[in-house]
Amino acid sequence: MSNRELSPRALQVVQTSIQLFNSYGFHKAGIDFILQQTKIAKMTFYNNFQSKERFVEICMTLQKDRLKQDVLAMIYSCRHYTAVDKLTQIYLLHADLNSPYHLLFKAIFEIEKLYPQAYQAVIEYREWLVEEVYQLLLVANVKASKIDAEMFLFVVDGAVVQLLGGCEVGIGKLLEELRLVV
Repeated sequence: MSNRELSPRALQVVQTSIQLFNSYGFHKAGIDFILQQTKIAKMTFYNNFQSKERFVEICMTLQKDRLKQDVLAMIYSCRHYTAVDKLTQIYLLHADLNSPYHLLFKAIFEIEKLYPQAYQAVIEYREWLVEEVYQLLLVANVKASKIDAEMFLFVVDGAVVQLLGGCEVGIGKLLEELRLVV
């Protein structure tokens, strides 16, 4: 079942669950909690999603697709921006605890063993992002390497860790970290 095949009610359950996973994590936001919050019957849930693993995979795929659209919009709709401007926008999007990336980042640590298919969607996104960043880095610097693009993602992840740790990371600090990579 693709995201396009979800009924409006099922999509609403997915959206609410994404918020719950963001707030409580994948382990604390169990099926019973999700059902209580979304006010749907257990049978309806399993008729729509088959299992929690499949459900988490749908949630991760939806987040991945949403984030890809955001990144592609930054790359291709902002033609007057330089490659560095686009990289900065991509960085700021990902280094924001309110962005769709936050849940993908959280998933790296919480779902690998329990939900391997959902985890794979996260890995696919990260690999895709590294490739997109690499292409932008090549525009900014013809000597850029794939390792530079991977470093960009590591800097993003480091900023997210700092933010999750309660560190006051101002936008100037975030951009300073970005400039170390670009």
